[in-house]
Amino acid sequence: MTKILIVDDNTAVLEALSLLLEIHGYHIVTATSPQEALQIVNYQSIALVIQDMNFSADTTSGEEGRALFNDLRNLNPLLPIILITAWTELEQAVSLVKAGAADYIPKPWDDTKLVTTVNNLIALGEANIKNKTLQQHTQTFGSAKQAAENVGLIYESATMQRVVDMALQVAKSDVPVLITGPNGSGKEKIAELIQCQSPLNQAPFIKVNAGALPQDLIEAELFGAEAGAFTSANKSRIGRFEAANGGTLFLDEIGNLPLSGQIKLLRVLQTGEFEKLGSVKTQRTHVRIISATNADLANDIAQGHFREDLFYRLNVIEINVPPLCERGDDALALVKHFLPGRELSLTAQKAITMHSWPGNVRELENACRRVEILHPEGVLNAQEFGLSSMENDSETMRAIHIEPSKEDIETALATYNGVIAKVAKHFGLSRQALYRRIEKYAIDYKS
Repeated sequence: MTKILIVDDNTAVLEALSLLLEIHGYHIVTATSPQEALQIVNYQSIALVIQDMNFSADTTSGEEGRALFNDLRNLNPLLPIILITAWTELEQAVSLVKAGAADYIPKPWDDTKLVTTVNNLIALGEANIKNKTLQQHTQTFGSAKQAAENVGLIYESATMQRVVDMALQVAKSDVPVLITGPNGSGKEKIAELIQCQSPLNQAPFIKVNAGALPQDLIEAELFGAEAGAFTSANKSRIGRFEAANGGTLFLDEIGNLPLSGQIKLLRVLQTGEFEKLGSVKTQRTHVRIISATNADLANDIAQGHFREDLFYRLNVIEINVPPLCERGDDALALVKHFLPGRELSLTAQKAITMHSWPGNVRELENACRRVEILHPEGVLNAQEFGLSSMENDSETMRAIHIEPSKEDIETALATYNGVIAKVAKHFGLSRQALYRRIEKYAIDYKS
């Protein structure tokens, strides 16, 4: 049932409006103060607000109503708000309509006009939701996104869409791919996506954490060993390259592979040939190599920790998976995936979006698991995720997010000498969000 919030300190007004709108099939929630109203909008799904302009005795300026309107818009910019005005507040109400209020009704109000206005605004809101849902449905079930979701890769951002598009494009070939990005960002999921969409999708797909291989067993793990080749080798065993023959070998954390292992790996990539440990018989293998690392391999090469010739063998095509903090709405999409059916307060949504998530998707998933265990019911707020909580007073609500103007951004860019990370932190935005605003305002920040 559609839920409408009425905010007025006059109980007679609340009762009259509630009765009028309940008769027409709406579910009514009431509040007598701005603080209570903000808390309700934060935690409940409100389709429309009808608010008074004054909440203190002997106050007629309408400033309290303006403050509440601004706080509600800050909390939910799309929320329709109807103002209840007296003659003395009319100028204030008109200015708020220009600022985005849906409409205003004078006291005493006309029941028929009020109900018509409410019906029209609710119908418009439902139409917008249907259009948005349809757009999301089209995106969600588009071939690229559906392919990603089939391997558990959940995203909403254009940034990750570009990563997915590139992965799908390279999947058609058999060239080596190097996937880079921080820990927990989803590199393995990209590897799985490439495998599933490749012509080799029915062939073996063997995963190995290259950095976790014991140095004295690297050769046996990758290429196999004959019985008796070393102390614990009681019988012949096949290696990862032999197991992956005709398919794909995913070498995770390739940057941690010791130099001795890098030399052995380079040979098989160059020739396709190897021998089992303890054997003189040369075997041939044909596998597609997908590797991944969170290391800066260029720096490792300069430091002598990684072979440059191996790097170029692995890095025919590089796909970079950015950290979660640079991926727009992906954090919220992932929370909805990990906690299906759970409601998030608006402050929780903002906190999740603004948090840097240094552990990326893995950290977010762990946070959701804790929430599922410790808070199995109810609307979830920021505290449940271990994020900074915000009190529901109007001053703090106003501090959740202040949208910077073009002039604000230009001033900050000058102040911080064009360092995007510092400017983004100044406004409480992610770098990606700041870039969107720079593009929107056509700011030439590099000049």
